[in-house]
Amino acid sequence: MKVLNALIGGLAGACAITVLHQVLKRKDEEAPRMDLLGMESIKNVLDKLGIEQPEKGKLYYLTLGGDIASNTLYYSLAGLGKDKTWLKGPALGLAGGLGAVFLPKPLGLNLQHSNKSVKTQLMAVLYYFTGGVVSSAVIKLLESQQNKPKQLILKTLKSKLTNLT
Repeated sequence: MKVLNALIGGLAGACAITVLHQVLKRKDEEAPRMDLLGMESIKNVLDKLGIEQPEKGKLYYLTLGGDIASNTLYYSLAGLGKDKTWLKGPALGLAGGLGAVFLPKPLGLNLQHSNKSVKTQLMAVLYYFTGGVVSSAVIKLLESQQNKPKQLILKTLKSKLTNLT
């Protein structure tokens, strides 16, 4: 069940980033354009593989789906292993945000998408950080809900045993 909780939390974090991005890119010209960065990345990979480029609309949805899938898996790491979920989610988010800011240059991608201004850089880091916090919160919530039936059973047993004595 821990893996399922981690995946659900990861999906929640991925959706949080996607919603933030989709809303803020329409409201702020300096918002990071991770969609354009992703589309550029996919185009570069397809070029290197000699695969024909999909039309722009299909490329956009391919990128969006890929972002949600990869971010889901990435953020689900917060729920795996020993506890410390509250630390791992935000740390993953911070690392992802810093990667969004610092990796485009060495990867040969357009810096304007995530480095247009200091505000753009900060927003990119905050998007991913928020995704990490949301992931951790959902994972912890799911874990606490799973423990409630066990706690209720133990409380009931304790009460019954107390009544017997």
